[in-house]
Amino acid sequence: MSEIRLKTDAELEKMRQAGKLAAQVLEYVGQYVAPGVSTGYLNRLAEEFTLSHGAVSAPLNYNGFPQSICTSVNQVVCHGIPSDKHILKSGDIINIDITVILDGFHGDTSATYCVGEVSEKARLLVEHTEKAMYKGIKAIKPGAYLSDAGKAIEKYVRKFGYSIVREYGGHGIGRAFHEPPQVFHHYTPENRIVLKKGMIFTIEPMINMGRNWRVTTSREDGWTVTTIDGSLSAQFEHTVAVVDSGVEILTKV
Repeated sequence: MSEIRLKTDAELEKMRQAGKLAAQVLEYVGQYVAPGVSTGYLNRLAEEFTLSHGAVSAPLNYNGFPQSICTSVNQVVCHGIPSDKHILKSGDIINIDITVILDGFHGDTSATYCVGEVSEKARLLVEHTEKAMYKGIKAIKPGAYLSDAGKAIEKYVRKFGYSIVREYGGHGIGRAFHEPPQVFHHYTPENRIVLKKGMIFTIEPMINMGRNWRVTTSREDGWTVTTIDGSLSAQFEHTVAVVDSGVEILTKV
């Protein structure tokens, strides 16, 4: 594994500012989630808000990604591409993933929203996924293992009969969008990494309804990742820092 770079106090402060802005963008765009709204419109709202606050959207043109945010609806796990042709309807769930670059540092956060009236099963999936993220975050502190976060998430979601996507996960973040370490949201010895002050990474479990965690990527656009069995998937994400007192969530308004 590549070396995990510990951030200085000055860099942590920069990450706080980037994280706060990412949270503000997400909060702003989330207000517009409703039946009849296109994901393309949400994308433009995010881009305009980001630029007006002196930042740029990290996903835009990142490895060729064509839009400023990711909008992942229903069975789309991640990397959904916003489009004016994709109109939200009542009963959908949508994950909106925001990453900004402010003063050279990245802030990365996401949330899943219910569109109009959704089924009880969909609502519970969204609620349990958000709680699972916080279970993982609570396990983070100096001297603990990164794998403790995955263990906590897995223990929580297993009782609902859900599965955790394994092909995608969290990541270190800072001046670069993706840095070591890779963060798994299930227990694996690969994440038996001792946590130290100055580590900054994302906790972003992608939870599928049902026990099939496998996913597939669209051959058409090369980006859109969906559940292999068509089941619903939800995700929440925060950027967090390991600090003396334990863990600090950086992507807060």
